[in-house]
Amino acid sequence: MRALVWFRADLRVDDNPALAAACRQATEGVIGVFLIAHEQWREHDWGDLRMDFVRRTLAALSADLSHLGVPLLVRSAPRFSQATSVLLGVAREHRCEALFFNREYEVNERERDEHVTQMLENAGVAVHSSTDQVILRPGALRTGTGGWYTVFTPFRKAWLSRVAEDGLGDVESPRRITRPVTVKSDPVPPAIPGFKPVAAAPQERWIAGESEARSRLERFIEDRIREYHAQRNLPACGGTSTLSPYLAVGAISVRRCLHAAVEANRGRLEATGSGPASWINELIWREFYRNILVGFPRVSMGRAFRRETEAIRWRENESDFQAWCEGRTGFPIVDAAMRCLRETGWMHNRLRMIVAMFLTKDLFLDWRLGERHFMRHLIDGDLASNNGGWQWSASTGTDAAPYFRIFNPTEQSRTCDPNGAFIRQWVPELRDLDDRVIHDPSSAPPLMMGRIDYPAPIVDHRAARERVLRAFQALKQGEHQS
Repeated sequence: MRALVWFRADLRVDDNPALAAACRQATEGVIGVFLIAHEQWREHDWGDLRMDFVRRTLAALSADLSHLGVPLLVRSAPRFSQATSVLLGVAREHRCEALFFNREYEVNERERDEHVTQMLENAGVAVHSSTDQVILRPGALRTGTGGWYTVFTPFRKAWLSRVAEDGLGDVESPRRITRPVTVKSDPVPPAIPGFKPVAAAPQERWIAGESEARSRLERFIEDRIREYHAQRNLPACGGTSTLSPYLAVGAISVRRCLHAAVEANRGRLEATGSGPASWINELIWREFYRNILVGFPRVSMGRAFRRETEAIRWRENESDFQAWCEGRTGFPIVDAAMRCLRETGWMHNRLRMIVAMFLTKDLFLDWRLGERHFMRHLIDGDLASNNGGWQWSASTGTDAAPYFRIFNPTEQSRTCDPNGAFIRQWVPELRDLDDRVIHDPSSAPPLMMGRIDYPAPIVDHRAARERVLRAFQALKQGEHQS
């Protein structure tokens, strides 16, 4: 039997369930294939940095696969609806009797996979799909009444209990093919239609491939994970793993990450107040949001998880939105974070929460604007986590922040960047302000600010807070009256 492995968001050799299964079962060789769906990706708000990172990771994967005796074909299927015909054509051309792939969980992706499975099986090609991206497949954990978990804490408790009982599973490396096919790999295209070239700096910052992902994990475990719980909210200290881009494209598996964290935690999944346990908690959040994506597919379609919040009449103010996008709101921590995003394609998790709550609560602009902007600029764009984070901040999502929990951006700045190091890095026009003033330049003497080209705050936080409270309280009153 000759096997065809369809790579998607799993661009690695190590601990790749579909690839490992194909290498175990194939007797006449394995061929890999990747489909470039550039039109669909644009519709899904993929950005240039993300596309470039996928392309470079694909090149690294092709090299890694060659050591196993597996060629990688790169074919065009601009839209998901074309995947079936392209895959069937490849299978027939190379006499592949089975297709292997790892499941994806977004709505359009699941519909595509169902169609591919049906049509290839009808054509006599066996189809095998595997669980990836998560330890427990979405829906494996249910509440006592059989429903989907919609609150994180009980989901986490159930997840920990199940994994403690069943284990994380072994990390499996595929075996080398003893009878490789005589098929040449396709070159990875230097550019993707509809996407712009990326500057050298982000490429140097984000070296692509499985080897780099493994190195980052090892450095994080060795140097930073023990203090993760204490440093994870301080963007200037570099206390996070920076593995999110690699998890997003599947250059490293969540299973390998969890095994490393458990080992660093002396074999325990839990340990109150420990760095490894705090990081494990973040990985469980990732699984939780994938469960929400599958159990409540409307969140994949630009809709609020809490249906009643669709009645909120968000402001429409393009000027304020552009100020937020460009990092010129007059709130230094917000501006520093947004400028960092534009230049690097990445943002510290705490800052994502701060800027998201600023957009939705201080500016009272629709969370979908921010969600889309993030997806278009983040190198680690991930629908489940991005949507979950935005709806949490906007108080429209599952297990979201209460509507009356509204971050004060100035106080958040003093907490997460106490000496202003991050602000000075990304808002250099403020670098000469002292630590007391840099978080709130509007409090500086007028003569000093007159010499600095930095905008005044575009919103009064106290007044904005009252506006949000009124809007959500009116929503609650409407619920009671209906």
